[in-house]
Amino acid sequence: MNLKNLAKTLGISETTVSRALNGYPEVSERTRERVLAAAQAAGYRPNPMARSLAVGRTNIVGIIYPLMPNDLADPMFIEIVGGMSEALEAQQMDMIIAPASASKEFSTYERLVKGRRIDGLIVGRTKPFDERIAYLAQQGMPFVAHGRTQLNQPHAWFDYDNEAGMRLAVERLAQLGHQRIGLISATPDLNFVRQRVESFQHAMQAGGLAVDPDNLVDNAHDRRAGYQAMQRLLARSPRPTAVIVDNHMSGVGAVRALLDAGIAIGREMSLIVWGVMEDSLAGHNVTTVVQPDPRGAGAKMIQMLLALMDGTPATELQELWPCELLPGESAGPVSAT
Repeated sequence: MNLKNLAKTLGISETTVSRALNGYPEVSERTRERVLAAAQAAGYRPNPMARSLAVGRTNIVGIIYPLMPNDLADPMFIEIVGGMSEALEAQQMDMIIAPASASKEFSTYERLVKGRRIDGLIVGRTKPFDERIAYLAQQGMPFVAHGRTQLNQPHAWFDYDNEAGMRLAVERLAQLGHQRIGLISATPDLNFVRQRVESFQHAMQAGGLAVDPDNLVDNAHDRRAGYQAMQRLLARSPRPTAVIVDNHMSGVGAVRALLDAGIAIGREMSLIVWGVMEDSLAGHNVTTVVQPDPRGAGAKMIQMLLALMDGTPATELQELWPCELLPGESAGPVSAT
């Protein structure tokens, strides 16, 4: 059944039926309920193109992403995007991922926003002071930031509790007697990295443990960099008795470096990695800090974006989910030797 026939069956105008289906406020609640009930009974499905023209929307949500070589092999990224896609499909909407080089990323935002090619955006890899978020807020483009920033203007964001997750890791190693704890972290201009590094330092100080700057290695965002970072820590004298890796992609490289060096993980050196790694890649049951339900997180961000587009204030759309520490064999008591 099409819109014309539905209107004829109800004995009201096509305009009224269309407005009732699209939630216009000038339609009475009684009429809206009557139209929705009749549409459901008749199995009516709105034409997405016609509906988008009626409400001034494209029914497309965008993600502009400077893809890194390992992104498409990152199970966390795939799960989050999968959750977003499912949530949009349920609303008969689509998602586009627009790859952009780092140097052209901002101009891609400008092009999509000015051309009104999308209804809203998910902004990933947030930075402490993020010009993308400031621009979108200024332009009035609905967006949800995947990660917090230090932007003063209220905006919608979703994040995991990076500070608490890092505290869990440091406290666990301290309980096991470790004092010389190293940290391998990703690119320092990303806000989640800054949060985790600062939390590491605060947790060490709170536990009465010294932070040795030479035991902190950054810019490790993939397997190769994780491998090299661990080699650097292994060459120290004295070397750390435990290491935390703040991202699972470089965590795989760190584990490989320990295995290649003949280090007994969990006995000669303890290791905690942020994010679940595939056992086939790591070759070890690694103690991990996990961000639960990444698919649900993706769906949640879409729900928040749709709510924002429907008028919910941004200050009511800020979600912080907890992290968890999953025990494994890689974190053990400090060695007596």
